[in-house]
Amino acid sequence: MSVLQTLGQQAKQASYELATASTRAKNKALMAIADGLVTHQTEILTANNKDIEAGRANGLTEALLDRLLLDESRLSAIAADVRSVAELADPVGEVIEGRLLENGLRLSRRRIPVGVMGVIYEARPNVTIDVAALALKTGNAAILRGGKETVHSNMVLTRVVQQALAAAELPMQAVQYIENPDRALVAELLRLDNYVDMIIPRGGAGLHKLCKEQSTIPVITGGIGICHLYADASADLEKVVDVVENAKVQRPSVCNALDTLLVHEAAAAELLPALAERLAQSGVELRACEQSLPLLAGSSANVHAAGAEDFDQEWLALILGIKVVADLEAALMHIREHSSEHSDGILTNDMANATAFVNGVTSAAVYVNASTRFTDGSQFGLGAEVAVSTQKLHARGPMGLVELTTYKWVIEGDYTVRS
Repeated sequence: MSVLQTLGQQAKQASYELATASTRAKNKALMAIADGLVTHQTEILTANNKDIEAGRANGLTEALLDRLLLDESRLSAIAADVRSVAELADPVGEVIEGRLLENGLRLSRRRIPVGVMGVIYEARPNVTIDVAALALKTGNAAILRGGKETVHSNMVLTRVVQQALAAAELPMQAVQYIENPDRALVAELLRLDNYVDMIIPRGGAGLHKLCKEQSTIPVITGGIGICHLYADASADLEKVVDVVENAKVQRPSVCNALDTLLVHEAAAAELLPALAERLAQSGVELRACEQSLPLLAGSSANVHAAGAEDFDQEWLALILGIKVVADLEAALMHIREHSSEHSDGILTNDMANATAFVNGVTSAAVYVNASTRFTDGSQFGLGAEVAVSTQKLHARGPMGLVELTTYKWVIEGDYTVRS
């Protein structure tokens, strides 16, 4: 039996135990994880610093280094998210619906854990804790495979989780980490369908493509954001500048950061120069369409003509595409052609246009007069998330507790037979 098969077998057994674990036991483990993050802060940050130093030596981009970084503030926020998960209602066992049939059978649909999750991710050590917390609360076991750039951080974080599980008298094998960075193990994990029930990739387009093509297990895809905001002619332009700045600058290396701003042609002459001056203060580079270039020429911003593929980019950096459009319909057409269906929004004071935009955009998260940066499990009140799904089936948007459950039909009779 291979190492992966052993992990899978252990995870499957642990999932049976977790499925019947009490909410009290699961919450005890969650609180122990949060406390462990604080207690082992020095050890965690020391390990993370090793990953950061190795990442710089290996030429990781600033965006990836930012995703990789843990500091006291981020670790404290992660611990707070875990405590938030403990405070949320346990979805396992919830009766979604129930009814009495004419033949006397009582029929109900109840939430149950998915089983075993395989999560493959890159330079995001926070994912280790997010997945562990949500999996534990929903009674799922998890096999984690982080990128080689996070190995020191993830090994320490996994130990913290397993110690917390043991303290709550739950199986330590409920959360396991594949320590070997060999890429061949990813391919093996994708075919571990005897034990793993769902694969969740969190990374770039290449990782998602690999999982979809090679997995014999259902894959939840998403997390790649080509996010848009459309500034309508009726919008309050001063407030537009504030929202666009937040969506682009607040944390540019994440999937819900703004990638392209669409501007109604009637608002472009007033909005774009003011926006460029504001974004220049944060060092944002603008990739401008032919119509917007003359309007940005006199600004202090770093402006370049947009290339053929610039509106199909998830920048993950201080770069923003700018495109002037004729009207709402043109904005919708651009989004349909270029969006990854992650997060897209409209900035407007015309509620008819807002309604038309919401109805016309099929993205997982659609915003009216708000920054795209809110597409996040914690911000949505889900406690945390394992991924942001952009696919149509099973789950869409931030995947919290409910999205990590499935259901079963329970049928109760009185020795009833079918006629």
